[in-house]
Amino acid sequence: MAFDRARVQDVEVAGHTALVRVDFNVPLAGGEVTDDTRIRAALPTIQLLLDRGAAVILASHLGRPDGSPDPALSLDPVARRLAELLGRSVAFCPEATGEEAVRMADALEPGEVMLLENLRFDPGETANDPAFARALASLADLYVDDAFGAVHRAHASTEGVPGLLPSSGGLLLQEEVERLSVVADDPERPLIVVLGGAKVSDKIGLISRFLEIADEILIGGAMCFPFFRAQGIETGDSLVEEEGISLAADLLASAEAPDTRAELVLPVDIAAGESFDAGAERVELDSDSVPEGMLGLDIGEKTAADYAVRIDGAGTVFWNGPMGAFELPGFSLGTRIVADAVASTDGLTVVGGGDSVAALVEFGLTDSIDWVSTGGGASLELLEGIPLPGIEALDGG
Repeated sequence: MAFDRARVQDVEVAGHTALVRVDFNVPLAGGEVTDDTRIRAALPTIQLLLDRGAAVILASHLGRPDGSPDPALSLDPVARRLAELLGRSVAFCPEATGEEAVRMADALEPGEVMLLENLRFDPGETANDPAFARALASLADLYVDDAFGAVHRAHASTEGVPGLLPSSGGLLLQEEVERLSVVADDPERPLIVVLGGAKVSDKIGLISRFLEIADEILIGGAMCFPFFRAQGIETGDSLVEEEGISLAADLLASAEAPDTRAELVLPVDIAAGESFDAGAERVELDSDSVPEGMLGLDIGEKTAADYAVRIDGAGTVFWNGPMGAFELPGFSLGTRIVADAVASTDGLTVVGGGDSVAALVEFGLTDSIDWVSTGGGASLELLEGIPLPGIEALDGG
């Protein structure tokens, strides 16, 4: 699917001030950015605007400050890192709206950049408050959304502001939509979908859609246990989302329907331990024999090997969610084998945000993936076919 909204590269920006919604929701430690991936992802749009003679005002959220200032979640360290990456000064405004923001915006010249303070320091952001949206919009005369990770939220900066200014999608937003849409709309076959994580309820819509369009759906992580319980299989002390059991039963029934395309594949073995602890001993068990006192913490070796073979033969792979508690040394094997398989297959590979990306980073495999999405929830909702408010609000293409 092509991006069907106005594109920033087609907009006349010289002499204008562009308010650019970016996703700088990055990890911080000791007042420094520890992973600048999302900042780097926004650089092409920022550089395009600067090269074409625009003044650029950047707006982002960071964390969940609950509508009030929190010094630990200030974007000031992000401004410093951005300045290093751009090789030019970046002015930091200590507020998102207000007299200082207006003064600094008015003083901004073409080719200059400023970053507003954390949008979520004001409750008007998440409430999509029209007054807050108007205050943000008053700082500029163009709006560009390049924050794919936030477009599934109907917030003031993503849905409110584009209704007040000429608006377009940034380069990253366009590429995210187009890359992810290939998975759902025009994949090379077979399409193999690998889903992990903890909750079936978080991904029921996605699984339902992929049952119709994928060839195989490989399930891992704690979300496999509701599927087992739905089949009457005991799971010991494993983490089980109770509300997910009935959902899993419905999905199993759908998978058996004669007109369903995809095969729903569950682990045949589990790696279990006595506790969720770095020192827990890894014990390989058949998936139907997890005893009381043990909890499943990874897919087993047989399952990991089977999944790797299936992935190796894929035309397209979409992966979201680790296969187990990969942060525990004894239970990283399943996620590692799957990650290696995704990184080495000749098929198109797309990884959708969250802990899957963290696993790729830990294993040093990020550069071997065709597309690593910057949006977790947004990527899942786009693939599920849900309209995304931040995209729907942009001017038509």
